[in-house]
Amino acid sequence: PALRRLSHSLLAHYQKGTRPVRDWRTTTNVAIDLMVYAILSVDEKNQVLTTYVWYRQHWTDEFLRWDPERFDNLTQISLPVESIWVPDILINEFVDVGKSPHVPYVYVSHHGEVQNLKPIQVMTACSLDIYNFPFDVQNCSLTFTSWLHHIRDINLSLWRQPELVKFDRSVFMNQGEWELLYVLSRFQEFSVKSSDSYAEMKFYVVIRRRPLFYTVSLLLPSIFLMVMDIVGFYLPPNSGERVSFKITLLLGYSVFLIIVSDTLPATAVGTPLIGIYFVVCMALLVISLTETILIVRLVHKQDLQPHVPEWVKRLLLERATILLCIRDRNKFSQSRTQSSDISRQAENDSTARLNQYGCEDPRECETVGGAGPTLASAGQGEGSLLLHGVLREITAIRQFLEKREEFRDVAREWLQVGYVLDVLLFRAYLVAVLAYTITLGTLWSVWRDA
Repeated sequence: PALRRLSHSLLAHYQKGTRPVRDWRTTTNVAIDLMVYAILSVDEKNQVLTTYVWYRQHWTDEFLRWDPERFDNLTQISLPVESIWVPDILINEFVDVGKSPHVPYVYVSHHGEVQNLKPIQVMTACSLDIYNFPFDVQNCSLTFTSWLHHIRDINLSLWRQPELVKFDRSVFMNQGEWELLYVLSRFQEFSVKSSDSYAEMKFYVVIRRRPLFYTVSLLLPSIFLMVMDIVGFYLPPNSGERVSFKITLLLGYSVFLIIVSDTLPATAVGTPLIGIYFVVCMALLVISLTETILIVRLVHKQDLQPHVPEWVKRLLLERATILLCIRDRNKFSQSRTQSSDISRQAENDSTARLNQYGCEDPRECETVGGAGPTLASAGQGEGSLLLHGVLREITAIRQFLEKREEFRDVAREWLQVGYVLDVLLFRAYLVAVLAYTITLGTLWSVWRDA
């Protein structure tokens, strides 16, 4: 009976369409509070943040006061929110009506203080910066203000101290992708075209993405593929497996980018740094494949290819070996001389053997066969023709071997050039990768300091 009598007494002549003050010059002060419960989603493409917050506000209604002794010492009562005056406080960043539960009651104390506590699913516009994805920190604001009333009618204040609001994570569910760092609060006034001022209370929700999942699924596979690309340079230059190995790596990286394309945030404003990182890694793989094709082309020369030009020998086989600190550079300059000496020695040996056993002079053949002059003179013509035929065949074989040795010398020279050039390009590639890594590390450290 006391609750019914009090409710009927308060609402019998209550006018909910009028601001609840006895003097219109009195300002209604609304104190508000905010606690973040969960970060539901962050839509980078549409620049929308969806959060679930616990919102609280209280104000003084001068027409909802009573004497507790008249109503069985009741000091607090719950009334339907549709039956009393409620301030028109909205969030400026609202872009869609969320699935917020409806709380039909408010608490009213005997001093006229009204407390309106309700959970809200907030879908707000937020300027999301994805440059440092997945190590990004987002700062989104929730601006509470009266949509119609000026500051002289409705003023806003903070229910609790700013320090208590800043680090309050008592109700935050932090098992998702985002973690709550802090909530900043600030009061300010603003006016539109020199009209009356409006009061607004801003809450800055600062959240940080947990990067472990993206580090394992995006960064580490890319780093492993780049390391394997560097290891691929240790395959022999004259091995055809290097080209197929590099092409396989490039194909695998392309498939990897197709798989992770849905994971990267897509916006029309900018590109995340990790996207640039993937593009540069792809470019480095293409450069590595181009270097490999060049080296293989130099090493696998055809038989009709001329000797290595002298300026190439001086530049690569002499100066470059000293610059690159190649230990076995002496054999590069000695190999061609040794091969020519071996060829000349083999030619002299074969000539001596032919002179010893071939009997190029017919009179020497007669001296050797002096025991049977009659048989020698009888078969002189036939033996001389047979001997000259054998000598021509031996000479052709020797010319073929000399020509093949010359081809081997040419191939050996191009192999040496290819080896030195491969070392030079490999070290230049390492310098490029190292410079790229240092640049990324510097950008990341500057971002963390900022």
